[in-house]
Order: sequence, then C-alpha cells, then structure tokens
Amino acid sequence: MQPRLMAAQFVTPFRKNRTAKNDRNDAEAIATAARQGNMRFVPVKTIDQQARLSWHRVREGYKVESLAIGNRLRGLLAEFGIVVAKSDHALRRVLADLDQQTALPSEMRELLRNLSAHWGQVRTACSARIDAHARADERCVRLRAMVGVGAITADAAIATLGDAKEFRNGRQVSAWLGLVPTQHSSGGHARLGAISCRGDGYLRTLLIQGARSNLQRAKAVSVDKSTPEQIWIRQLACRMPFGKVLVAIANKHARQLWAMLAHDETYDADAWLKHPTGWPRAMVQRPAGKHAITMSTAA
Repeated sequence: MQPRLMAAQFVTPFRKNRTAKNDRNDAEAIATAARQGNMRFVPVKTIDQQARLSWHRVREGYKVESLAIGNRLRGLLAEFGIVVAKSDHALRRVLADLDQQTALPSEMRELLRNLSAHWGQVRTACSARIDAHARADERCVRLRAMVGVGAITADAAIATLGDAKEFRNGRQVSAWLGLVPTQHSSGGHARLGAISCRGDGYLRTLLIQGARSNLQRAKAVSVDKSTPEQIWIRQLACRMPFGKVLVAIANKHARQLWAMLAHDETYDADAWLKHPTGWPRAMVQRPAGKHAITMSTAA
C-alpha cells in the first residue's frame, strides 16, 4: 500500500459533524474523501527534496537573525554617539573603520569585531550552498534563463515541485501555489475574489519578488527591443493595479516553470510562435501601432 497525502480543505466537507471534530470523525472523513474518483492528492516529497528545502528554511531563519544582529550593532554604536544609517552597506562601512572611531574603547572595538564577524557569517551561511546546488543541477540552469528567476528561486522550485509531471498542467501548479483568484460563482455568474494564497508561501513569495524584477525590466527596455512577454507585461501595467500585475506575472512564471520541467525544455522567448492558439492575444500579436505603449512610457 502506498501512502498518499490530501489537503485538509478537501477532507473537511466529508466530516459529518462540523462542530464535533475528533479522531474518529476525521478518520471516517479521510476514508470517505480518499474513495472519491476526482480527489486530488498532494505530491510526497523525497528525501533529497527535504534536504534541499532545509537549506532554504535555515536561510529564512538566518535572515531574521541577521536583521536582529544588525540592529544590535547599531544600538551599541549609538550608545557611544555613532549613528549609522539603516542600510547594511552603511553599517559595514562603519565596522570596517573601527580603528578610526576614537570614541570607542579598545574593549568595545573587540566586541564589535566579533559581532561583525558573526553577522557576516549569518548573512552568507546558506546562500553559497544554495547557489552551488543551483549550479550543479541542470534543471536549475535551464530555469535561471528566465528573467526574474535566480539561483534561490530555481532551487526552491526544483525542491518544492519535484516531479512536475505529477501536475496535469501549469494551472494546477499556479493553484497549488495560491496564485489564482478565489471563486464565489453561482447561477452562471462568475465572481472572482482575491488570490487564494494556498500552498507553499515561500515559493509564492519568491515568484512575486521575481515578478517585480521582471516588471522593472519590461519598463526599462525600449519598445523596439521588447519581447512579446515584456509587451504583455507593459500592457498589463497600463490597465491594472501594481499588485495584480505582480500576481499575473508570477502566475505566468509558475506555468512556464512547470512547462520547462514537465517537458524537459529550455526557456524560449519565442515559444508562443509554436503554440499560438494557447497564448493570450497580447502575446500572439504584436500591436500594429506602439502609440499606447509609448504614451504609457512617457507618462
């Protein structure tokens, strides 16, 4: 018998008594839900996936610790009248010239040097290992060809998704990551709400951050040199709020990641030419006149 995982929200409707939640009712609901023909199961992570994700989890914890150490250093320096700006670059510049700070006693300088060394170790503890994973994995190398996908995002996508073929299509990956809107439809009238925010919040956050980078790149490139995807992004930015634009780009990134992993393909900016019927109109047809985009750029 092979163990399988189900999302909790898929089991809840099968619990007979909504108010009495106990082990007996939960086990009966799980058994009933597992027998449904249309039930979707959660992919089980392998040992290698768990090990790679552990580096990301520890890195997230080190980020919090790095912020605390940086604030501690600023507080100690402020006690001796040395006020440092909020940026890490300014703090590192001050710590590099501790010998020039005559207001600090020698014992205090030694303490700050030790704390500064610990701060530097915390900041770079896991990033180098994650970058090494991304360089050694051929799949990560292919994913990093996309704008907005770096070493951390590529390695997190490989470690989180695992075998992408377990998902039927890219939309299932987007829904699994919570990048699709919630629905409250009835009577043939579709009502879409905010994004569901289901699934892995860490990978979703990385995709949103990558979408921000892709949006900035699309606005910086001239219209003549823009790819069809960048033109689509600029048109989205003209008619949609900033947050919705980021979610739409992240949604597309998730689908592209699935396509590249499931079909073992490299990133191709002109892939829409091979499958014109499955892409949005803005991606298929380059606008005849660039007046609208030029006007938005001037604004």
